[in-house]
Order: sequence, then C-alpha cells, then structure tokens
Amino acid sequence: MDAHGAAKLKAVASLWVEGFVEACCLHRVFLLCLRSRPLLLRTGQCFLFNGFIFLGSIFVLNSVVIPSLWWLLPDHLSDSAPTPVFYPLLRLLLVQFFYLFWFYPLYVFSIVLSTIWYNDIAKFGYAAMGRSKFTGEKDASQDNSSTSQSASHVKRPAGLGGVMIGIGEQVYSILLLSVFFLEVYATGFIPYIGKVLNFVLLSWMYAYYCFEYKWNFNEVPLDKRLDYFQSYWPFFAGFGSPCVLAIFFFSPLVSYGIMAILYPLFVLTATASRAEQEISFEKHKWRPAGVEKLPIFYIADNVSMWMLSLLPLEKQDQMQDRKAQ
Repeated sequence: MDAHGAAKLKAVASLWVEGFVEACCLHRVFLLCLRSRPLLLRTGQCFLFNGFIFLGSIFVLNSVVIPSLWWLLPDHLSDSAPTPVFYPLLRLLLVQFFYLFWFYPLYVFSIVLSTIWYNDIAKFGYAAMGRSKFTGEKDASQDNSSTSQSASHVKRPAGLGGVMIGIGEQVYSILLLSVFFLEVYATGFIPYIGKVLNFVLLSWMYAYYCFEYKWNFNEVPLDKRLDYFQSYWPFFAGFGSPCVLAIFFFSPLVSYGIMAILYPLFVLTATASRAEQEISFEKHKWRPAGVEKLPIFYIADNVSMWMLSLLPLEKQDQMQDRKAQ
C-alpha cells in the first residue's frame, strides 16, 4: 500500500474510532437526566416498559412457561405408559397462543409507545442542553461562527410554499429511509459477505436516526444532512457500531427489546455531541482530509425518486422543489 492509501486508511480509521468513542460517552445521558426531570421520567418509562415488561416477558416464557409445558406435556412419560401423540402439538399451540395474545400485541404497543417516547426524550434532552455544561464551549464559539451559520442556512419561503416544501422533505425522507431499510434487510441474505454488509449498513442507519432528532430541532435542510452524513461516513459508521453490536447476535424479539432500551441513550449521546457541529458551516470545510464522499443512499435515492416519478405532475414539482433546496 502506498503512502496516499495509508493516509486514507488512517483518516478513515481515525474517524471511525472517534464515532465509536462518541457513542460510548453514555455519562452524558446521566448528566442530562439530572438536569431535566421530564427527561428522567420519559427515559425511566422507556426502561421500565421495554426492559422489565417486554424483555421480562421473554425471560418468563423461556425460563418458566416453556419448561413448565415440557414438564406437564413431556415427550416421554415412562417406559410402561405411552406418551399421547397430541402432547407435542398441544405444547406448540400453547406457546403460539402466548405469542399471539401477549407478545405480538405487546410488541406493537411497544413500537407505538417507544416512538412517542423517543421523540419526547430527544426534545427534553435538546432542551436540557441549554442548561448543561456541554454547551459551554459551544456557546463560546457560536459568536465566531454565527456569521457562517446564518449564511449557510437557506430559509424556506414563508406561507404555503414553505409548508409544501416541508411536507415534500418529510415524504422524501420517510421514503428514502424506508427503501434504505429494505436494502439493509436484503443484504443479510447475501452469502459470505452479507452479515458484514448488514452490520455496516445497520450502523449507518441507527447513527442517522440518532442524529436526525437534533438535526430536526436545528432545522438543518435534508440535502445538507445527507451530504454531511455521506461525507463523514466513517464517523457515523463508528457511532452506530455499539448500537448494532448490542443486538447483532440475539433473536429478533430480544434484539428489539435491547435496542428499545439502548436507543434513547444513543439519541441523547448524539444530542449532546459536538462532533458534528460543523454541519452548519460551508461545504468546503465539511470533508476531512483523505476521506472521499461515499454515496451511501445512492440506491435508496434513485429508487425513491423513481417511485416519486409515478406521482401526479403537481406532486413531482413539489419533490423537485425539495431537491433544489
């Protein structure tokens, strides 16, 4: 490997480690919760429901219910007494009954509640940042950077035009991330390298979701988010890695329960992070030396734009206005 390639690899590795370390700064969560009672309450509710009730139910099923069914409905009673042939089927039906009337409703209920709680946690965490020590250095530097920040933010038009552009951004963002999620899911079926690709793409996806709350509160335009994210792709790959490592080797239901507990912690860590505060600055300052922009959302963007092209012409024009911002 030549010196130029070694320098690129070093820059990528350095940013990845920076992102990984940034995600592991969970002490920020504790300090923010001390400064905001609503944040502490919402985080506690999320832990209680997803940890104690959801994961606790899985533990009860695997440790109590299923062993009890095996004891009550064994495969072999004794050498002299034949086992009823319907025991295995009855055991399976009872377990499925437990899933159908407890786990699946609880899973849906958890998704709905957690979505509301995540938004509240991000909002309360963002508000707590104004009273936390994390903003001290940032506030001192804002006087020097306010000119470049205000120059780089392009405000939406007032009135109906601005509302329509905002709606167009939301529709495109939801569609883009939905297609990207399907892309992440599909990579898991690729032989040999599928697991590695799935891990990397999942890391990017969770990192984007974690930072998206703060970018929404800061009113960062969607195109700037995507451009910045794809420019600093090693950092965000590192940031999302602890999220994925915590769930990668468990069953889907257990993985969901663990992520439902850990995700708000990483959202708060991202909210308190200053590592990506340059997002409001000029584009020529974004890209670190030795790291090229990686088109992470290339496939998702093309598929999303193709799907949007099937809409009526008026809605297409609104999407084009979004792309032009």
